[in-house]
Amino acid sequence: MHKKLGVILSDRGSKYAVSGGPAKNRAEVDALLKSLKRDKAYAKATHNTWGVLFADGTPLKGDDGESGAGMVILRMLEREGLTDHVIVVTRWYGGKHLGGDRFRHVQTCVSAYIDGA
Repeated sequence: MHKKLGVILSDRGSKYAVSGGPAKNRAEVDALLKSLKRDKAYAKATHNTWGVLFADGTPLKGDDGESGAGMVILRMLEREGLTDHVIVVTRWYGGKHLGGDRFRHVQTCVSAYIDGA
């Protein structure tokens, strides 16, 4: 069971959404990503970046072409002490480079997800 919060913010044409759910291992992470991408909009997204911190302390992340975004998600999970839960930040690229703002947008999405959890 995962939850999708949908589009959280837009900036210069790019749209960001956040989703997530429980995941105790890589197979469960992959299953959640596969389920998410059954939604055509998410399958067509430019990036589906994700991070998960397992209860044994093992971190896993996927940047999906958005270099560094998975680490941003991981750091926030560590700070919150949220384990066995994968958070996915989806971006639809709008044609303009956002530079460092894209990391702030990832943080905004993860915060929205954690606050709503």
